[in-house]
Amino acid sequence: MASKAPGRVHRKGITLMELAARFPDEGAARKWFEAQLWPAERCCGHCGSGRTTEASHKTMPYWCSDCRSYFSVKTGTALAASNVKLRKWVWAIYLELTSLKGVSSMKLHRDIGVSQKTAWFMLHRIREAFTRPGDAFSGPVEVDETYMGGREKNRPKGKRAGVKGGTGGKTAVIAAKDRKTRQEAASLPGPCRGDRPVAGGDLNHVEKAPVRSPAEP
Repeated sequence: MASKAPGRVHRKGITLMELAARFPDEGAARKWFEAQLWPAERCCGHCGSGRTTEASHKTMPYWCSDCRSYFSVKTGTALAASNVKLRKWVWAIYLELTSLKGVSSMKLHRDIGVSQKTAWFMLHRIREAFTRPGDAFSGPVEVDETYMGGREKNRPKGKRAGVKGGTGGKTAVIAAKDRKTRQEAASLPGPCRGDRPVAGGDLNHVEKAPVRSPAEP
């Protein structure tokens, strides 16, 4: 008698045993997260710069030479401001994504050994990370840029960028607005990870829309 095919609820993926073997410790989880976030080169989670080095900080293993800040693979992501071990985040993501209707915070707190409040926090962060972006701009779209930051000479010597000119050491901000829907978005261009959304969504929404400057009709 032929064996029955997988049912309609069947999902192909790694098993619990395979997951446990792939992530035996915190170091393995950290390497996996870093490979997902930084496939080409390590970038600062604060400013997006690629000028980073390893550091001896207890919880922030990397140092950015541009914004002079410590950071980790959690910085600037949905995992930021969390003391939960990365290995537990791996298991939480797996359980949430492989459950047909998601996993409850009560079950997650029992499965990975955290409080129910922490499990609730983790699930909201995971769902936030996998939320799809909003609808694309239809256009016409107004696009403009500005540079934020004070004068270079007024900064402490340790934080000066050493770049002369009107935009030296300042942060560029690019903004877009859909004239029809009045939808807005603003991003900080980063040299490593591309644009980092700071308001209203991602500038990728305007890729296929006709673009105008604010002065154009």
